[in-house]
Amino acid sequence: MSLPPWRPLLRGARQREGRSPQARWLQLATLGGDGAPRVRTLVFRGWAGPAELDLLTDSRSGKASELIAEPRLELCWLLPKARSQFRLRGRRFELPPEEEQNAREQHWQQLNPGARALWGWPEPGAPFDASAAFPSELPEGTPLPACFTLLRIAVAQVELLELTGHPHQRRRWRAEQNWAEERLNP
Repeated sequence: MSLPPWRPLLRGARQREGRSPQARWLQLATLGGDGAPRVRTLVFRGWAGPAELDLLTDSRSGKASELIAEPRLELCWLLPKARSQFRLRGRRFELPPEEEQNAREQHWQQLNPGARALWGWPEPGAPFDASAAFPSELPEGTPLPACFTLLRIAVAQVELLELTGHPHQRRRWRAEQNWAEERLNP
């Protein structure tokens, strides 16, 4: 299966960021349980298909339950050196249990001990307890925590705003239109 036409543009924009960790950071917008919008920054963990990407979260966090109640979401990926903003609209995609477990284990093994440590911390958003353990690392061989959650995102629409030149350029691609490019006013 070939890549959608926006994927090489996103790869090129990310490459222009160099080794900056910011090239992997994107913002996730969800609908909160109270009906209000919520935005968080997550780390891109890889592509699972031509228009499917993986993010990781803690099942004890609000975003996990929000995406169960309302799986539609939008991601915003701002790449400042490339002067590009990608907005990816889609939904959380539920995997069959065995496939999800295999993908979770694969992602867990790819994390370094410092990154794994986040899943050994107390519940996100709970009142702070100064006596609670906040490990700085979880070593190789640490079992996969139950709260380690894979968010597989199926992308249905992408908008690219390029903040270069005059006027700026804005384009959109939609899966339902076989990823045909549409030019939009910036």
